[in-house]
Amino acid sequence: MAKSKIRVRYAPSPTGHLHIGNARTALFNYLYARHNKGKFIIRIEDTDTKRNIDDGERSQLDNLKWLGLDWDEGPDVGGDFGPYRQSERKDIYVDYINQLLEKGLAYKSYRTEDELEADREAQKARKEMPHYVYEYAGMDDKQIAKVQADAEDNGLEPVVRFRVPEGATYAWTDLVKGDVSFESKTIGGDFVIQKRDGMPTYNFAVVIDDHLMEISHVFRGDDHVANTPKQLMIYEAFGWDAPQFGHMSLIINSETGKKLSKRDESVLQFIEQYRELGYLPEAMLNFIILLGWSPVGEDEIFTRQEFIKMYDEKRLSKSPAAFDGKKLEWVNNQYMKNADEDAVFDLALPQLIEAGLLEKHADPMKMEWTRKLVSLFKREISYAAEILPFAKPFFHGPADINDEARVELVEDDALTVLKEFRARIADVDYLNTVKVLKTIKSIQKDTKIKGRKLWMPIRIAITHEMHGPELPESIELIGYEQSIKNLDEMINELS
Repeated sequence: MAKSKIRVRYAPSPTGHLHIGNARTALFNYLYARHNKGKFIIRIEDTDTKRNIDDGERSQLDNLKWLGLDWDEGPDVGGDFGPYRQSERKDIYVDYINQLLEKGLAYKSYRTEDELEADREAQKARKEMPHYVYEYAGMDDKQIAKVQADAEDNGLEPVVRFRVPEGATYAWTDLVKGDVSFESKTIGGDFVIQKRDGMPTYNFAVVIDDHLMEISHVFRGDDHVANTPKQLMIYEAFGWDAPQFGHMSLIINSETGKKLSKRDESVLQFIEQYRELGYLPEAMLNFIILLGWSPVGEDEIFTRQEFIKMYDEKRLSKSPAAFDGKKLEWVNNQYMKNADEDAVFDLALPQLIEAGLLEKHADPMKMEWTRKLVSLFKREISYAAEILPFAKPFFHGPADINDEARVELVEDDALTVLKEFRARIADVDYLNTVKVLKTIKSIQKDTKIKGRKLWMPIRIAITHEMHGPELPESIELIGYEQSIKNLDEMINELS
């Protein structure tokens, strides 16, 4: 197939917010399209009206844009193959369903849910796999018409079922899994293609849409493999060529080894949750692409354009992809270290305001001080919300000194260092990084005390912590008055 004809789609249901797995599906389709100079289409599959949520479509589109994706056609940008919402395509589906009814390839079914449930229970009792039993077995056309007319007289609404061919094999060469085949008898019997409310089912609508929108390749999750033979039956019924399918490996929880389930609350699974924590979109995109796809070589950090250039669907993994939250933090930290300071500050600011540490409309001096604070910890944090435990001592004053830190303060030279530092900053008007560093260096020169014995007492006395960012920068942010106060308290205590 010519590259100019490559058309792929991401077709989410607005039944929830953008999930990690859905985002991966969108990304792999997007990369395939962009790498091959093809078209990337968004289509909203919203026929399950009972499960749709109000902002489901917004969440999908907004978060895809946040990740850096763009598309050539979709509900928000239009295109030549619309409408791009299934709810707006009902008349199209009805026309094709009527064609199958007229050909005898589909039929109206009036079995009630109670009757179907009774059949399933009886099958279980006989240790059979649950399957639909053709309700008109042994009847001629006149008898079938009579049964259907009686059902309608009783007010029953039908579904439309597709007649599954007997003794047929449905096979395809999967772009990820290789050769796959299903026998028609394993499908579970004639399946519904139109629900009682007149809306099509997924397995029918997706075929009509993919054909009419000239979709050439379908990359989707491994959980759709069982749907593929049903869809191939629909393609065959209309005499259409099917697209090429690629079913991507499942995503598993790296800690449990189980399939990543939306009910697994031990893992944050929705893109919006990571946005709210202050993750960078470039890092999220990088991490998600590596869930089930591997580049050549050992490098793991790439830009979106680099991924597009080197993308190769042959490197999609057949093995499950392990979702590792710690690995995601590491990836995001790599991006945080190299990110523009303004970008990191913009991510951290809502976190500080939400935590009540900073007023929403703080004065310029306070905002500049906060900017320096965020910059100080930029390399330490994996995502913006992690700024809070680092920032709180600077806003509220340091926490109590723990026992491990107090051991450092009983060293022979600790009190000497603190008194020297206190004396040498007594007459300055303010403390900045340069003055602090020069003062500490002068103490080293005059007292010959150096290294840990020089720096650690000052750090503990002023910040109450043994570890942290560069000490001169920390003291500048704590400020002159608070630094003097903390020093005096510690000197008095040690004296």
